[in-house]
Amino acid sequence: MFHKEGHKIILITFIFIIASFLLVDNFIEIGWLRILILVALLAFLILILQFFRNPKRHTSLNSKQVVSPVDGKVVVIEEVFEKEYFKEKRLQVSVFMSPINVHVTRYPISGNVIFSKYHPGKYLVAWHPKASEENERTTVVVENETYGKVLYRQIAGALAKRIVNYAKLNDKALQGEDSGFIKFGSRVDLYLPLDTNIKVQLNQKVRGGESVIAEV
Repeated sequence: MFHKEGHKIILITFIFIIASFLLVDNFIEIGWLRILILVALLAFLILILQFFRNPKRHTSLNSKQVVSPVDGKVVVIEEVFEKEYFKEKRLQVSVFMSPINVHVTRYPISGNVIFSKYHPGKYLVAWHPKASEENERTTVVVENETYGKVLYRQIAGALAKRIVNYAKLNDKALQGEDSGFIKFGSRVDLYLPLDTNIKVQLNQKVRGGESVIAEV
């Protein structure tokens, strides 16, 4: 199953691959070179298909827990001052996605979308300390009665040139449901209450919609 954000790119890739196969077959006579080009084209197709895959995830709905919004590796767990929305200290948990990870963004909790804003910006590498404030990004805040307010921020990386955010103000968010997509390598930051119980460790690999990041 492939994400809808990739349908157009996958179609264009298939057309490009077929055209390239025909050109190679008709105009390149050197055997080893033909094989090398065909293998490279096949590898490119597999990479595109893998990037836009959208595997079904089984989220155990729990209003006391925050699940990971994306697949990837936990690269930051620290207390920070969140400047945009809370304007106070929060626990930040950041998950970095490589180009081979699933890039679907999912709602970390169920509740009401009370804030959603897009920011144009730079394309620093996703793990850069200033990426959270200077890169292209979207900020979304979801609130429920049990957990309170959770902010998650999609951040573009050096390769990611487009962030897709489906979360609109006053939407009803369902934990684990698709809330967006980031194309080609990036990261997502979570900002949680200071008294939250973090359930992950640095460098731990997590799965979007399934891995529990924190709980009340």
